Amino acid sequence: MHSLENSLIDIMRAEQDSLKGRYSFSHQGGDGPLPMNGHSSLFPMEDERSFGEDESGDQGLPGLGSAHCFPHLNGERVERYSRKVFVGGLPPDIDEGKGYAFLLFQDESSVQALIDACIQEDGKLYLCVSSPTIKDKPVQIRPWNLNDSDFVMDGSQPLDPRKTIFVGGVPRPLRAVELAMIMDRLYGGVCYAGIDTDPELKYPKGAGRVAFSNQQSYIAAISARFVQLQHGEIDKRVEVKPYVLDDQLCDECQGTRCGGKFAPFFCANVTCLQYYCEYCWAAIHSRAGREFHKPLVKEGGDRPRHISFRWN
Repeated sequence: MHSLENSLIDIMRAEQDSLKGRYSFSHQGGDGPLPMNGHSSLFPMEDERSFGEDESGDQGLPGLGSAHCFPHLNGERVERYSRKVFVGGLPPDIDEGKGYAFLLFQDESSVQALIDACIQEDGKLYLCVSSPTIKDKPVQIRPWNLNDSDFVMDGSQPLDPRKTIFVGGVPRPLRAVELAMIMDRLYGGVCYAGIDTDPELKYPKGAGRVAFSNQQSYIAAISARFVQLQHGEIDKRVEVKPYVLDDQLCDECQGTRCGGKFAPFFCANVTCLQYYCEYCWAAIHSRAGREFHKPLVKEGGDRPRHISFRWN
């Protein structure tokens, strides 16, 4: 039986319009060497539970109409899509048992070729595939448009890291514009939203950032701690925390008590909302009412080896 990888490669090679959007997995055509810029690698989802929750998400596909028109900058083609593509709703009798998988491409133009081979319905892309037991089953192809990683809602407002929240567990189909709209509807004052992507493939990592224009909206968001993201078919509870930087000096001593090192701790309690060195954290949080505050620690920050104060 033909593997999913070989089948999708054959689809992208097909040039006849009559074959657009359809493929049979029982095809036994030869598989010659594939050029490096068209090579793909197929592997199962690394987090089955989290992506299974996201699989039915509604994702618009702007800009897909100009399939063969690539923007250029200084003579070089500008990438439009991540080289990592989600494939969902696979027939149960093919070689990827979980029903979904990722495709990795060495060249972004191969993603566009895959998109060209799809049919579009209700803002989603599909290939109709056939396996030995199922005929013409729609398989969803979900590329990630790089333009969907950032959205500026209010360009007149400067972005303040101290009015920015981290949103964990963001469903991967959710775009930055949708995250911004949801948070603005809940708390108001959103000026920017971003979806965190991995640096190599530029594919969503399942987290995001939202910057607010005012302290009131920021405090309301972090005080909630959890938010229900609802958009289209997406309905998921996610965690909200202050966005912690790793290059801030202690707000109490400005680095004078810690040799000028960056502050390793941030207190997310609304009575604090400050960065602290180890010395100042111990001093401030020994006071009544603050001894049970818990620090947020940014990965990569200068951490002391021993913590001499109360953690919980």
